[in-house]
Amino acid sequence: QVQLVESGGGLVQAGGSLRLSCAASGRTFSSYAMGWFRQAPGKEREFVAAIKWSSGYTVYGDSVKGRFTISRDNAKNTVTLQMNSLKPEDTALYYCAADRSPRGLVWAHEYDYWGQGTQVTVSS
Repeated sequence: QVQLVESGGGLVQAGGSLRLSCAASGRTFSSYAMGWFRQAPGKEREFVAAIKWSSGYTVYGDSVKGRFTISRDNAKNTVTLQMNSLKPEDTALYYCAADRSPRGLVWAHEYDYWGQGTQVTVSS
């Protein structure tokens, strides 16, 4: 079992930056992938970014590419999402997720564990 806890959400103005963190505990494996998804009210859950734990390979959703950066810290067993140049459309509940058998990385249904989410609100 893996437990994920997100932190770092908040309210920022458009153009600002925010860093989200996801702390993983329990039984984790180097073959895992860690991902960030977001969901705004009434909308589908959207892929944001993911990283393969062992290799550091990353992939980003088109809407955040060039603005967001995902990274990992092996010592702290955490994954972070650095969000720059934030836009109002980035407003959503952001979820951290773990996939024990990563393949495509971008599909929410493939992930096995989820955090409770942290709210990000970007004002214009």
